[in-house]
Amino acid sequence: MTSVGRPVRGRRGRRGVALLPSGEWAGQPSTWRAARPSVIAGALGRAVARPSGNWFVCGASGEVGRGRPVGRTVAGVEVVVWRDGSGRLLAGPGACPHLGAPLCEAAVAGGSLVCRWHGMRVGEGGVPGWRPFPAYDDGVLAWVRLDEAGGEEPSPVPCVPERPAAGVRVEAVAVCAGRCEAEDVVANRLDPWHGAWFHPYAFSGLTVVGEPDPEGEDRFVVEVAYRLAGRAGVPVRAEFTAPGPRTVVMRIVEGEGVTSSVETHATPLTPPGHPRPRTAVTEAVLAASSRPGFAAARRMAPLLRPLMRRAALRLWRDDLAYAERRWQLRNEGRFPG
Repeated sequence: MTSVGRPVRGRRGRRGVALLPSGEWAGQPSTWRAARPSVIAGALGRAVARPSGNWFVCGASGEVGRGRPVGRTVAGVEVVVWRDGSGRLLAGPGACPHLGAPLCEAAVAGGSLVCRWHGMRVGEGGVPGWRPFPAYDDGVLAWVRLDEAGGEEPSPVPCVPERPAAGVRVEAVAVCAGRCEAEDVVANRLDPWHGAWFHPYAFSGLTVVGEPDPEGEDRFVVEVAYRLAGRAGVPVRAEFTAPGPRTVVMRIVEGEGVTSSVETHATPLTPPGHPRPRTAVTEAVLAASSRPGFAAARRMAPLLRPLMRRAALRLWRDDLAYAERRWQLRNEGRFPG
């Protein structure tokens, strides 16, 4: 257990909002001594060793409509995802087995894909040279199982993190990509100490009050205030866990918005060992509150989602620079520790 810096105290008002302490960015307590490379590396090592069942997040569930397929590249594999007439998510190789046409441009008819080059039909039953991939829609994210790329024992469904109930939450999904590997994204999230230093516009007074215990609760626990405007902020206690090799979940456990969570999923775009790797970051923000007024916020979800995505992408513009730098140093054999 460790304590870094000073917890957010300040005058707490109604609705969980507090007046944050004033002070210059450079005057906050440093966290570099507590952010021990061995602790971060240990948490990362345990995360990447956990099974994935060969499942990869390939985007937001809402991106895949009923009338149009969507193309993705996952771990160097061209993938197409679409929905049948009942709305069920389907997936398969992205190239037509006839002459390689892009199936992301195919028509959807009768639950199958009809290639626009020569009319070849492919679907759930497959054809010679083309077999579908297992797909899963968890209501927020779309997943595809690639057994050859994953190289693990396959599982029937992905490990979906615990979430606030669908009827009481507002969710938004943001996606961006950078030149790094999935482990660099996960490592970034398993370093909570950088929050108030690297993102002072979003976080204040971040204090790590619990470190992972390999023999017990393998999680980080932090106390932090989410900045609203000026010196106003919302103090919470949150935990960071890594349920799989490419996923980190932040969940609020005390304070305003208990059970709200942020899922960060790292999906490799390039095959393993690629000299210029690229990784997509898919971040699902799931906000919940027991306050009566949150029902009104849920009714305004179509207006709130773009704001939630914008906030997530602002953070990831910074954090991808962090992850890309980490990969560069590792690639050059200069990474500390």
